[in-house]
Amino acid sequence: MRAYFIKRLFMTLPLAVVMSFVAFSLLNLVPSDPAEVALRVNDIVPTDEAIQLMHHELGLDRPFFPRYVLWLWKVLHGDFGTSFITRQPVWHVFMQALPATLYLAAVSLLMIVTLSLTLGIACALTENTPFDKAVRSVVFLTVAIPNYWIGLLLMWGLAVNMDLFPVGGMQEERSVILPSCTLMLGYIGTYIRLIRGSMIGNLQQNYVLYARARGLPAPLIIGKHVLANSLHAALVAIGMSIPKLIAGTVVIENIFAWPGVGRLCLSAIFNRDYPMIQAYMLLMALLFLGFNFLTDVLQAKLDPRIRGER
Repeated sequence: MRAYFIKRLFMTLPLAVVMSFVAFSLLNLVPSDPAEVALRVNDIVPTDEAIQLMHHELGLDRPFFPRYVLWLWKVLHGDFGTSFITRQPVWHVFMQALPATLYLAAVSLLMIVTLSLTLGIACALTENTPFDKAVRSVVFLTVAIPNYWIGLLLMWGLAVNMDLFPVGGMQEERSVILPSCTLMLGYIGTYIRLIRGSMIGNLQQNYVLYARARGLPAPLIIGKHVLANSLHAALVAIGMSIPKLIAGTVVIENIFAWPGVGRLCLSAIFNRDYPMIQAYMLLMALLFLGFNFLTDVLQAKLDPRIRGER
């Protein structure tokens, strides 16, 4: 297990370096001059002298590779530069918005796990019944309808017309319900189908027939044998959904005026706040790589055959 862990770690580190290089290259690929953008967003006239000074402040007057090495060294010490808009350290602004996004993602993940397990198991045990068909029909709709449409429909129906929830913001505890439900509905269909299909397949295995022949009670067979063998793939998929949930809050947070990282990122894109965009790109990439690494290790821990194959 230790050898597999080290192998996966050494496969992940080069990808992290590549993603840092891609994020840094953003400043050199944009069509506009970052120095001029930094001056304009702060209402400073971009004269030649001011642009030259800003080039020096941003380090754009140095060769590309030394700038990348210096930037990476600063990033490793938590320095992502200064926001063009707020003139505050990017890391400070990012960490102020992060708790709201993590809270939204945590509530959504709790809903996903609870409903996916409950409905997936129930559908597998009642295969092809009206209940199973009804759940699969609803699941199909949630997968087919874009998240932002679901969010707008929930807002219009439950917040505007029925006044059950706040329209947006984070002022009340119930404010999290509509955005988390919107985020949850985009993922739950996949996991209900995954758990249902896996359980139906395991219910037809020989070890289940043998357990029934021995006279073991159905709850014991399902709980100890079928469910344990059906949840490996679901746990791995749900684990990989965590970075997707966090990255997927960009649209949801802007619909519901949720003060999180996603809303901060979209604001940075509209205002061309390149240091903030760089930080968001790099941190989201590292989040995906980190959870991919942890998921691989967890999967290898649960299924020793994977360690031998890889």
